[in-house]
Parts: sequence; structure tokens; C-alpha cells
Amino acid sequence: MIRTTHLLFGLVLIVSGCQPSSKDAETHGHPQSQPPLVERPFAGEYPIKIVCTTAMIAEVAERVGGAQVQVVTLFGAGVDPHTYKPVPGDVTQLQQADVILFNGLHLEGRMGEVFSQMARRKPTFAVAEFLPAERILASGPKSYDPHVWFDVSLWEGTVGIVSQILQAYDPPHAEDYAMRAEIYSAELQELHREVKVDMESIPRGKRVLITSHDAFRYFGRAYDIEVLGVQGISTDAEAGVHEINKMVDLIVERRIPAVFIESSVSDRNMKALLEGCRARGHDVQLGGTLYSDAMGESGTPTGSYIGMIRHNVNVIVKALK
Repeated sequence: MIRTTHLLFGLVLIVSGCQPSSKDAETHGHPQSQPPLVERPFAGEYPIKIVCTTAMIAEVAERVGGAQVQVVTLFGAGVDPHTYKPVPGDVTQLQQADVILFNGLHLEGRMGEVFSQMARRKPTFAVAEFLPAERILASGPKSYDPHVWFDVSLWEGTVGIVSQILQAYDPPHAEDYAMRAEIYSAELQELHREVKVDMESIPRGKRVLITSHDAFRYFGRAYDIEVLGVQGISTDAEAGVHEINKMVDLIVERRIPAVFIESSVSDRNMKALLEGCRARGHDVQLGGTLYSDAMGESGTPTGSYIGMIRHNVNVIVKALK
């Protein structure tokens, strides 16, 4: 049986008329030293169709693009981008797109080849890879932590990147894009300050955040809290008994009061963690559900980036304070 990823890749090769190469496959996944470049400006009919992978990126595109753009999001609420398996319908959306925006840094691991192929045909950008390289956290030799949106001050940089892309692609509306980007950036700057104040209310000795997988390193660095994940950077890396027992030892020894599950990750490991702690005489609590790799349902408070961040902070503060 042909795997879905192979099917999707084959379809992309057919529609692009190109053959894969190792050079193209290596285009994405690393911080870029050069700003995003648009070779040819938009010459079609409005609105400009932008296809995004995550809802976080889609929100930036919508806020900056305004009435000039129509945004489509491939990954919905509760979708884990690390393990997402592309479907043929994704090819249709990507084919019809004028611009493609994705996170990069291997967040969308199974779609990397697809984006490399699409980049030959239309403007396709890994927006997180154009953030300042010195602020990107390494996760291993030549690999990086893709969860950049959890440092609000860092994620704000994607607003300027998307604005730059749209201004170059659609020069007649450049001033509109710049103005909307400035407004959204100001909102994110205020959010960053708000989060810092809220997190500082947690006593220093209780600032330990344990989650399903290691998605909150940027959050920990930005807001001064120790973060630990049962699984690694990617949920593709399954946690074993040894890792769970090691985490149980840490929680019991340090009397950590609460741990947190994630909306887009199975809670199986966290349940094992809770049972292990209780067997050792420490009744650790489930602090609540955090949104990590995906936002909440559209139209709900957590269906916006600002709402998602505020929800997470409220849950963490309440459980640890």
C-alpha cells in the first residue's frame, strides 16, 4: 500500500514537472541569513490566496494581509504538525495558492519535500527560518527547536517578515500591509509584557513546567521558568519507560505540584506519569490542558494567538502559584 506522504510527493512532482534533488531538500530546516525574496510580483485577481500550515501563521497573514488576501489553514485545531500526514486535498490547496507560508525548522517534517518542490513554482516561505538566527534554540547537531511562537517577543518578528513578503509581492498595497503589521506588532508587544508580569507572580521555587513534549523551551527562556517535556522536541520521538520513571523521580523529589497535558498530543504518557507519582506517595495534580502545536477551535477564545497564549499563562499560573 502506498503511503500517503509518498502519494502526495508524487502528485507534487507531476504537477510541477520537476525531479527531486538533494539540494532542494536541504533548502528548508535551518535559520536563513538572507531576508525572504519575492522574484515576481502578484499579477492575478484579488484576493491573494495564501495557504498556511499552522493557525498561528495564518493569523499573522490575515492580520497583515487584510482585505487583500484570502487565507487557508491546512492544520486545524488539535492537529499535531510533527506527525501530520498530508492528504491529496492538500495538494489542491497548494496548487491553487498564490503564496505558501509555513513554519519551517522541521516543524512540518513530513511535508518538507513538498515545500521544496512548491518553492520552484511559486513564493513559498518558511517564516520562522528568517527570524534572528542567534535567537533560535538548537535541539541537536544542525537541528533546531521550531516552537518559536511561545516567545511572544520572538514571534512578533514573523509579523515583519510576512509584511515584507506581501509588500514585495503586492507593491500597490505595500503601505496597507506595513500599517496593519505595525498595529498587530504593538498588540504582541503588549502581550509579551503582560505574560512577563503574570509569570513573575509564581514563586521562583515553583516555576517548573512539565508538559507532554518539549515544546515550551522558548517560553521558559522568555518568561523565566524551567521547562521539561516527557517526550522530546518532536512527538515522533516516543517516550519510553525509562524516561517516564526518570521524570517521576524528579517530580517526587522536588514535590512539583502539577503537570500539564497538551491539546494536540496524546495524554497516555502523562497518565502514566501521574500513576507513577501516586504510587510513590506524591499526589501530583493535572494542572490543565495547554495549547502547544495547535490553537483552539476557530471562533473560540483560544482560536486566536493572543487568546491561546493568555489561556496557557492563566492555566500555568493557577496551577503553580
